[in-house]
Amino acid sequence: MVLSERFTEALVFATELHANQVRKGSGVPYISHLLGVASIALEYGANEDEAISALLHDAIEDQGGAATREEIRRRFGDTVTEIVDGCTDADTTPKPPWRQRKEDYIAHIPTAERSVLLVSASDKLYNARSILKDYRILGESVWGRFYGGREGTLWYYRALVEAFRKVWSSPLIDELERVVSELEYLANGALNIGQKNN
Repeated sequence: MVLSERFTEALVFATELHANQVRKGSGVPYISHLLGVASIALEYGANEDEAISALLHDAIEDQGGAATREEIRRRFGDTVTEIVDGCTDADTTPKPPWRQRKEDYIAHIPTAERSVLLVSASDKLYNARSILKDYRILGESVWGRFYGGREGTLWYYRALVEAFRKVWSSPLIDELERVVSELEYLANGALNIGQKNN
């Protein structure tokens, strides 16, 4: 599979859309995340529409809602738009409460198309790897970056693994589970040490 000019156009579009956005707590340009998710998706067999969707998976949620959805449809077609929609947990401002959004997102996984599962799981794997890396460097303070805090974030990633497992057997989900399990192991070990010291 050779990526065409459509992928290049999506990369430029994503870079422009997210130009002023950075990753939580790190200050790293947001495009690094989008490139990382597209890379993971391609490594696990994405076609061009899926790779483009990986670049744009946060566009509706973070950069314009309905107007951005229609621009994606105009530029890249219905298939890409549907995949991006499937990866979007809110397209309104203000967003619904964090826990409600995450529960709704998990609930939609069993009915999601395989393309949505691929891009979504690629996104979650990238995020889980980032949390794990930052946890190793920063320790417990990393949880302050997330609305769900320590307990909510660990709950969410474990719930995602379980939801994906029920509907899709893939090496991608195996890798996501390995990363989430390592994060849980380190975080729970730190919690146990903290409790012993109190």
